[in-house]
Amino acid sequence: MLVTDYAWPSLDIERAILSEIGAELVVAQSGLEEELISLAPEVDAILTCWKPVTARVLRAAEKCRTVARYGVGLDNIDIRAATELGILVSNVPDFCSDEVADHTLALILAQARQIPAYDRQTSRGGWDNKEFGSMHRLRGRVLGLVGYGSIAREVATRALAFGMDVVAFSPSRVGAPAEGSVRFADSLDSLLWQSDIVSLHLPATPATDKFIGAEELAAFKPGACLVNTSRGALIDEDALVEALTNHQLHGAALDVLVTEPPVATHRLRELPNAILTPHAAFMSEESVTELQQKAARNVTTVLRGGIPKTTVNSDVLQSPALRMPQDIARG
Repeated sequence: MLVTDYAWPSLDIERAILSEIGAELVVAQSGLEEELISLAPEVDAILTCWKPVTARVLRAAEKCRTVARYGVGLDNIDIRAATELGILVSNVPDFCSDEVADHTLALILAQARQIPAYDRQTSRGGWDNKEFGSMHRLRGRVLGLVGYGSIAREVATRALAFGMDVVAFSPSRVGAPAEGSVRFADSLDSLLWQSDIVSLHLPATPATDKFIGAEELAAFKPGACLVNTSRGALIDEDALVEALTNHQLHGAALDVLVTEPPVATHRLRELPNAILTPHAAFMSEESVTELQQKAARNVTTVLRGGIPKTTVNSDVLQSPALRMPQDIARG
């Protein structure tokens, strides 16, 4: 089994789980496409974190039955090519809901209470609680959630505990009645103009690329802030820099960027009203252990002839190209 990349100290958990079926790990050094192509022909499965698993890699993996993503998003895997080749793709959609929701609230609080700015000031020897202007209490402020999956629901629960008014926009919930204390906006524009803080909770797909661009930023309520713990591609970064520079937007707190890590001269690094964290929202000892276990179990399930519950390209199960016994797959 090929591991393209990972972000934790060791693969001992994966090795222990895969040893149950006699599988061995082949670990890429760089995870670049040409290296993966060279390693792919002999592997039965691919485990991937962030490195792209392209159509070229998948075509080279002639024996591969499954690609398992360490995580939720699938934008680094060519799912269409995998489906055409009969390869099951799975993910781990529920391993870090608490962590990402906690991180989202931490970013909201850091913005609202101007924690980074005060920290920088006091680190330089200052002690002035008026330097950065007025602040507003969270109670009564409107939090707009763009997308309403499991993580957004956890964010809503936390925000409601702070006394915030929570509104969500999801294309599948337009016109839906309120869910508890969470009400649903009829459109994205409706959510933007009424929200003091907007938090993004969408997957990265062609339809959501630059979902928040210049036009959307212009529709934000004056003085609003933007939070993104989902995917960097959701935001047009040039438009965001412009909105922050001219104070059309009060602030932004981002755990994800289009390119990670960003170059040292990335303009968002330089803006005092931008908070950046290094794609850390998902991280905790517990969540990473769960991620390793579930991703490895997805692989062993397929190699034993089963179908992971989190298979994302279920159409492949009806394909004559499916790389596993048809009676098992359809049974």
